[in-house]
Amino acid sequence: MKTSHLLAILAVGASFAQHAGAQTATIDKADANRLVAIAQANLAEVEAGKMAVEKSSNASVKQFAQNMIDDHGKGLDETKKVAAAKNVTLPTEPDAAHKKMAADLTKLSGAAFDKEYVSKAGVADHAKVHAALKSDIANAKDADVKALATKLEPIVAHHGEMAKTLNAAVK
Repeated sequence: MKTSHLLAILAVGASFAQHAGAQTATIDKADANRLVAIAQANLAEVEAGKMAVEKSSNASVKQFAQNMIDDHGKGLDETKKVAAAKNVTLPTEPDAAHKKMAADLTKLSGAAFDKEYVSKAGVADHAKVHAALKSDIANAKDADVKALATKLEPIVAHHGEMAKTLNAAVK
């Protein structure tokens, strides 16, 4: 390859990198972190839901878990679209805390599994994520991040209420 061709390719690459950097500058670090946290929450719920669908023998728990897979799968897809537009890299697997929860759940079966899944992935995680989304709505500077949080907040609130009801019923 001629030196002039190589230099032209490098110049195009540098120009692209600068343009990509300009896209990143349109979203501040806090809003990028909000997108990562929203993706992480959705990922964790999908993974925990898959485990519950497989391991639980309780029809209500299985239905709740399937709802988590469906709703949080959609939420993750929407988060990916916003992140792609903002040039934010999202996680592709659950974080350490959720991996530990999954490992703990793997050791359980029957009613003990159901109770732990609904209590941790259902009630506790949804309460935490709901509070984070309310904070995102109040504090996000980027309109798309704020709109995403606003769209997901009532869904997560509903999941939290479903989880509390289910938690009281699972013995």
